[in-house]
Amino acid sequence: ILVLLKLAIRRSLPLRDRIEIGEVIGDVMEKTILSTRICSVDNEIITIPNSSIINSNIKNYSAALRDLNQALILHTTITLGYDIPWRKVQKVLIEAARSTEDILDNPVPFVWPISLDDFYVSYQLKAYTNNPSKLGEIYAHLHQNILDKCNEAGIEIMSSHYSSIRDGNQNTIPAEYL
Repeated sequence: ILVLLKLAIRRSLPLRDRIEIGEVIGDVMEKTILSTRICSVDNEIITIPNSSIINSNIKNYSAALRDLNQALILHTTITLGYDIPWRKVQKVLIEAARSTEDILDNPVPFVWPISLDDFYVSYQLKAYTNNPSKLGEIYAHLHQNILDKCNEAGIEIMSSHYSSIRDGNQNTIPAEYL
């Protein structure tokens, strides 16, 4: 049984791969018969018993690039009101992705409207990277670029649950973008 366990762990968790097991995201540092050590994105060294790993779902962010020679698809969701034309949203989100370091120009980023809710549309931006070890940094820069590009385009991002007394002329876009 230990040999099968070791074989299963070795195949699914190559050293230096960026993985997610439960709430732990990090890079595989070391594997032994009894445990696997991961360096988290916050440089915490976490030891996980292999008996726990064998019963867990494992996301391997590095495997598609290594095994299939395909880039990892990143995705993030934004909700915007029905008053904003979907073509404008699509253009702005793709511009935000293209201006983000480590997001590939090819394949081209794309946007899917994933739900039509009572007060807003949910849009999912999908973009590709060949650098899964920098996921946190890429997402942070992507979200900053989404905020900037939406502000530049006059798109107000706010929660659909946002409630305020407004005279109809004020919005939440920072003054420097108006």
